[in-house]
Amino acid sequence: MNRFLRSVSVLGFAAIVAVAPAAADVWKIDGAHSSAQFSVTHLMISTVRGDFGSMSGTVEYDGKSVASIKVDATIDATSISTNNEKRDGHLKSPDFFDVAKYPTLTFKSTKVVPGTDGTFKLVGDLTMHGVTKEVTLDVTAPSPVIKGMRGESRVAASATAKIDRQDFGVKWNSTMDGGGVVVSDTVKITLDIEAVLPPATPPAAPPAPPAPPKN
Repeated sequence: MNRFLRSVSVLGFAAIVAVAPAAADVWKIDGAHSSAQFSVTHLMISTVRGDFGSMSGTVEYDGKSVASIKVDATIDATSISTNNEKRDGHLKSPDFFDVAKYPTLTFKSTKVVPGTDGTFKLVGDLTMHGVTKEVTLDVTAPSPVIKGMRGESRVAASATAKIDRQDFGVKWNSTMDGGGVVVSDTVKITLDIEAVLPPATPPAAPPAPPAPPKN
């Protein structure tokens, strides 16, 4: 009986291992080749665009299934730029991002909703201006995984979303004489992410040059 029970236990464990999903790799967001951009409507007629120059974080991904994806990203709010020094200073002030008090924006994904053709929705918690709200990113199908110049693996995808800045306590505005507002409440977000995974075995260091002959 004990031998039978042991056999059943071994078979059960083997079955669990066979159906268990493979662990996702932890990729690093390549800040030099990634961007976080935004746009708002100005005076109800034109679009003003800006970006954050510094972003970091990790992406869990098994390289195959979008269901394995988990994102934990941080954006440096002080790196905001709209190519206008005066406007950038206003955006960093307590009227908008208040970067002295809230120096970062963070996004932590909580759920993946697969779509068609490899696209998917990434649901998660966005923290901005000290307020955390759930947002949904519409994400393109991840690119094929490629090998970089140093043997590392690389993958990329783009995501978009719309948020209401009022939901995050960014409430400054001014009304126009003829009606309407100076800055729209709706903010369009575009993220272009490239993630990198170091090679499993780092490339071997080149051999040391031979020592010079002794006199």
